[in-house]
Amino acid sequence: MFVYQIIIEYDGTKFVGWQKQKNGQSVQQEIEKVLKKILKEKITIYGSGRTDSGVHANGQSAHFKLKSKIDNKYYFLNSVNFFLKKKKISILKINIKKKNFHARYSANERVYKYVIVNRLAPLSLDLNKAWHIKSNLNLKSIKKAASLLRGKKDFSTFRSSSCNAKSPIRTLDEAKVIKIRNKIIITFKSRSFLQQQVRSMVGCLKYVGENKWSLKKFQNTIKSKRRTECAPPAPALGLYLDSVKY
Repeated sequence: MFVYQIIIEYDGTKFVGWQKQKNGQSVQQEIEKVLKKILKEKITIYGSGRTDSGVHANGQSAHFKLKSKIDNKYYFLNSVNFFLKKKKISILKINIKKKNFHARYSANERVYKYVIVNRLAPLSLDLNKAWHIKSNLNLKSIKKAASLLRGKKDFSTFRSSSCNAKSPIRTLDEAKVIKIRNKIIITFKSRSFLQQQVRSMVGCLKYVGENKWSLKKFQNTIKSKRRTECAPPAPALGLYLDSVKY
């Protein structure tokens, strides 16, 4: 039995998310259908984590097991991408791994990026790829607030009510904010995240940037550990699973 890792890029706009569901098309489902067609056996792929409906990926990681070895990786990638391109899914790389490799449980770090376009004019090129915010955001305040998220904390405030994680304790290694012209990119790094944690944190950062919340209010919101204190989560369309490290 051979274990293969694939790195995947996708536009999540028209999908119900990464994981297979009964209520619509998922990224996992589409890839499995194509792999079955090419490899002539039923394949189950395991992702590094779920991404919600509308969330995109620059570097989702997944693995699958195969009875026979893939001899020509170039041919494999070319064939798979031929069938997936209409779905706006691309397999960027394929790597053979040790038998104990698991895309989810072997991961040491996950990197998410959230993109905001802060301008008055509507989006054309970034439509469904970024959160369009017309009101002028205070970048300095957003950066200060983001720095308060770093470290090991109870992130209950930012945790979805449907989150199944055993503990709300997470260590956020990085919360970095940069601005390129009118585009604000917020990068979060952690071994793992709670359900809707990133979008909830961004929603609160927006309130700070709009001067609706002071830094003290933001800090108290974190300390409250109450979901009811959280600002409305940022929309899924600006969120990207950027990379997974092992």
